[in-house]
Amino acid sequence: MKTNSCERPLPVRLAPYADELLSSWIARHAAFYAISPLAMLHHCLPELLSLRAADLNLTEDQVVRIAHIFSIEPTTLRRMTFSNIPQSSRRMIASEPRQSCSTCRRTADGLPVILRSQFLGWRITCQLCGGTLQTIGGNDGPTPFGGYHHAALMGEEMLDNEAEHGIPNWVSPNEIARLLLMRRVPKSVPGYEPSGYRLLGVIIPDLDDVMQMKTSKLPSPASPILPMYLRPALLAGVAIVQHAGPEMLRMLSGHMMGENKARFDSAIEEIVDCSRQSLGSSQLHLI
Repeated sequence: MKTNSCERPLPVRLAPYADELLSSWIARHAAFYAISPLAMLHHCLPELLSLRAADLNLTEDQVVRIAHIFSIEPTTLRRMTFSNIPQSSRRMIASEPRQSCSTCRRTADGLPVILRSQFLGWRITCQLCGGTLQTIGGNDGPTPFGGYHHAALMGEEMLDNEAEHGIPNWVSPNEIARLLLMRRVPKSVPGYEPSGYRLLGVIIPDLDDVMQMKTSKLPSPASPILPMYLRPALLAGVAIVQHAGPEMLRMLSGHMMGENKARFDSAIEEIVDCSRQSLGSSQLHLI
């Protein structure tokens, strides 16, 4: 693609930080040139309506154009966005930074450097140093799910491999996370409130006790981003289901009823069918 001759590179370019989000980098340039972040974006890509759009949905043409203006390799610039993450995983990208690492927190010329990993709803550890992430503006105490830490790290890796690297598994970890947040019917609980009980509580029994002591409710399958103190439970649940296989999904179906159960059963049948087809293709390849 040929860049427009009037789209000259910026005379001064600020170096990006490791894992910095594109909108954060643009905002720092805007502050340097004493204009608004949106004006800086429109200098590069006048057709975009927001910085959020630049983080999520850049086309190859737009990547090349903005990379030219900022004098950076297109592949490097694309890694500063969420463009590589498939739509199925984007429900776990927050609309604003949710967590941060005290070790890797940075400011530049008085502005906070916003990292991609601060938006990712499947992360509990820092992508740069491996330290524990903390809720922004919160006061995180010890997680009540410390006993599931190893499984949670495995679940984090599975979700990250799927979203960031396209590494497949017998079933999408993101789909498991969605299913585990569906409502269930708890046994021996008279007068239960359906919204307070999820399938995840079958695999991580501690969850029910924790939620009974909290006034907040669990997020829905459509937006499965949990608070940091609850996130290890969901990640551990994903890892446990991945390792147990389809039989655990069938077992979970017994904890549901009505339309919710019908939707769940339809989803897991599709998962099992896809798993069989994938296994069959692999075996044919070996032959």
